[in-house]
This record gives sequence, C-alpha cells and structure tokens, in this order.
Amino acid sequence: MPSGLIALALGGFGIGLTEFLIAGLLPQVASGFAVSEATAGRLISGYALSVAVGAIALTAATARLPRKQVLVGLVGLFVVGNLLSAVAPTYSVMLLGRIVAALCHGSFFGIGSLVARGLVAPERKSRAVAVMFAGLTLANVLGVPFGALVGERWGWRAAFWAVTAIGVLALAGIVALVPGRAGAETERGAPGGLREQLRAFRSAQVWLTLAATALGYGGMFGAFSYIAYTFTEVGGFSSADVVWLLMVYGVGLVVGNLVGGRAADRDRDRALVLALLGLTVTLTLFGLLAGSAVASVVLVFLMGVTGFAAVPGMITRVTDAARGAALAASANVSASNVGNALGAWLGGLAITAGLGYTAPLYTGAALALAALVVMLVAARRAGPSVRQ
Repeated sequence: MPSGLIALALGGFGIGLTEFLIAGLLPQVASGFAVSEATAGRLISGYALSVAVGAIALTAATARLPRKQVLVGLVGLFVVGNLLSAVAPTYSVMLLGRIVAALCHGSFFGIGSLVARGLVAPERKSRAVAVMFAGLTLANVLGVPFGALVGERWGWRAAFWAVTAIGVLALAGIVALVPGRAGAETERGAPGGLREQLRAFRSAQVWLTLAATALGYGGMFGAFSYIAYTFTEVGGFSSADVVWLLMVYGVGLVVGNLVGGRAADRDRDRALVLALLGLTVTLTLFGLLAGSAVASVVLVFLMGVTGFAAVPGMITRVTDAARGAALAASANVSASNVGNALGAWLGGLAITAGLGYTAPLYTGAALALAALVVMLVAARRAGPSVRQ
C-alpha cells in the first residue's frame, strides 16, 4: 500500500472527527457560550451547509492547480478552522471556525479520491479510494465517543486542539509522502478550467451516478437520523445502549467501505447494484424486526455495511464518466450531503404523520429502492469506460 494513501486516510480521519465529535460536545459548548441548544445546533447545520458549498466552490476555484498543492492548501484550511474553534472567545468565532473547517471537507474527499486512485494501478483504483475513506468511516465510529470523553475530562476546547494536532500530522504526511505529481494520470485529458469542468456535466452518466448517490445516502441516513428512537421506543434498548449500538453501525461502515472498494474493482456496476439492493432489503427487514433486540444489532451492522459499500465505486464511476473532472468528484460529496438532508427530512415527516419510529426505516428503504432503479438504468446505458 502506498504510504501516501495513509496520509490521505489520516486527513480523512481528522475531517471526519471534526464533523462528528461536535454532537457529543453540544451541551458543553452551549453552556460555555451561554446559548440555547438550538443555537448550538447551528454548529452542525452550518458545517453541513458549508460542506455542500465548499465542495463545488473550492474545487472550481482550484481546477487548474496541481492536485497535491490543492490538498495541502485544503488541509491547511482545515487546521486553521479547528484552531479558531479551539481558541474561540465567542460563539460567533466558534461558528466561523466550523464554517472554515467545513469548506475543505467536500473538496478534500473529491480531489483526494483522484489523487488516491493515481497512486495505484488502474485495477485497484476503487480500493485506493476505500483506503482514503477508511479514515472517515473510522471517525464515524470514534467521533461522538471521542468528543464526549475528551470533553468530559479536559473540556470541549481540548477536543478541537486534538483535532488540530491531527490536521497538522496529516498536513506533514501529505507533504512528505504524497508524490509531487500525484494524480497526474487523472489530470491528463481531464477538463481544466471551470467551463471545461462544467462541460463534463453534459454526460447523462454523471447525473445518473449523482442521483444514485443522493438517493442511496438518503436511504441510509433517513433511517440513521432517527435510529436512536427506533432502538429505545421500538427495540426496548436503554439510552445507554445507544452509544455501543452506534459503534456497531460504525464498524459496519468500515467493513462496507473496504469490501465495497474491492468488489468495485472486480465489477463496479454489479457491485453498486448489489450494495443498493442489500441496503433496500436490510432497511425493510429492520422495519419488520425492529422489536427484536438481536435482529436490531445484526441489522444495524448490515445497514452500515450495505450503506457504505457503494461509496468507493460511486466516486470512481462519476469521475470516469466525467473524464477525470475534479468538480464531478466533489459534486458527488455534495450529492451525498443533499441525500442526507432529504432522508432526514422525509423520515421526520413520516414520524410527524404518526407512522411510528419504524417509519424512517421504510422511508429509507424506498429511497434506497429508487437509487437501485437509477443505478440499473445507469448500468444498462453505460459504455465500457464507465461500466468499469
């Protein structure tokens, strides 16, 4: 495994921690700045909005620059944002730090995926992307408990100092371990300026892949957003059980990411179809069996596996369809965030309508089924270069 992939994974781990750890720190942050819980919650929603905007804006602005230089700049921005959060004297400065850190999120994973696939042989490109995303999935497992543990022992600022240190290590690793011309293979013949980058979106395959990404993420996160209520109100678990159950889900994400990357390198479209089919079936069964404690543990693990198994393949697919356009890779990250918001919104509507706490699981299954249909259409219409 190229050492540069480890540096990219470390960067992904730090960025993932920044996204997830705040959930375990909100009460302390709200108390420290004397703001309401709803106001503190904007540190999460503001971050998500900045991810969606930054993924497109920063990728477009840096389209003509060497990809290693862009990654170094993005991680530097990440360090600055978390440093601002760590030393913030007011809530407004804290929010600014979150926004600055979030701006690099989408572009890092979009451009980083192109660099990662350029570090290995073409037949291992999805696995390389999976290694980079392993940092993000590991952060999903550790983010909330890490933030809660560090915050409880040393205060919430210590958590952001720790993430800042991780960012500095990732920055040093990328500078030292990622080759200067990393990603050059995907740069050759790839669209350069913004106008050329936008032309890549004329491809129906790009839009179909983005739609499948958004719907697939929407299915998983539509269910995940309310999973704590499903566990406690339907499965009979205690509130204390939710933490380890979420870690089971996180382990599933790690497994699904790595397995999905390997499968996509063998037959990408087939792997994507099977992952989305598996997610549809898993969420449907979860809705039917949520009252069983044993079934809930097994199915939340499988939800993580099937939900993230499509991620490496979707990113390599959209960039192949876009002829290596970095903007398409970052747009895929934005599409996943749009899907997250859509799934959470629809799941909330289902609960508000009085359909119960299993309703988000069925809503998620419907979105995953829609993603499966889109993927089947995309696979049927794809040419050889996009199919694999």
